[in-house]
Amino acid sequence: ARAAASVMDICRIRPCPAFPYKFKFKFDGCPNCCVASIARADVAFIGTWRDDIRIDQEAVNAYVGGEIPPNGGAHAGRDWGPFDIQKEVIDLCPTECMWLEGGELKIDNRECTRCMHCINVMSRALRVGEDKGCSILVGAKAPILDGAQMGSLLVPFVKVEEPYDEIKEVIENIWDWWVEEGKNRERLGELMKRQGFQKLLEVTNITPAPQHVQEPRTKPVHL
Repeated sequence: ARAAASVMDICRIRPCPAFPYKFKFKFDGCPNCCVASIARADVAFIGTWRDDIRIDQEAVNAYVGGEIPPNGGAHAGRDWGPFDIQKEVIDLCPTECMWLEGGELKIDNRECTRCMHCINVMSRALRVGEDKGCSILVGAKAPILDGAQMGSLLVPFVKVEEPYDEIKEVIENIWDWWVEEGKNRERLGELMKRQGFQKLLEVTNITPAPQHVQEPRTKPVHL
């Protein structure tokens, strides 16, 4: 809430010409993205962490033994049989970074994509890391002129601490570019599509990172 208020302070006190079109901020506390900011905001802030998922092995065994209901007891009224951690958690990990070893749950946190599935299913056994911050995604919009767009990851991780100078700098650089280059009624996502994500990295002074790559080149150049 304090970060949101700080962003609004920029809107109130920063003199600037009229924007080309509307500009939306949305805030999600975690990667569950209940606000759907990744699909609805020009700039989305999604809470995340950059250290290891915390594991309570005793609670893991309690889930396996049926002492704690999975999913917070949301499916308690249905008889789907005993909880199967292999089938319902480990096999559903999108990067296959989880496994059981010697009766303990192991996680290769370097491969974790923060999908939140394992934490949602076993919330008393798994918790997010303690080094918390947020990811900043940009360019999402509904289908107006050029079709719907999901947000693109711009800042993989930034600490959310007063006075929020790093966050403000990113926003102001985006606004300077959008006001200068945006056409009338052109959303930020449409400007990104027209001029390229590389241009956005240049104007925000952000160093390209592996997280910015959507997919490898389909026709690599062989020298």
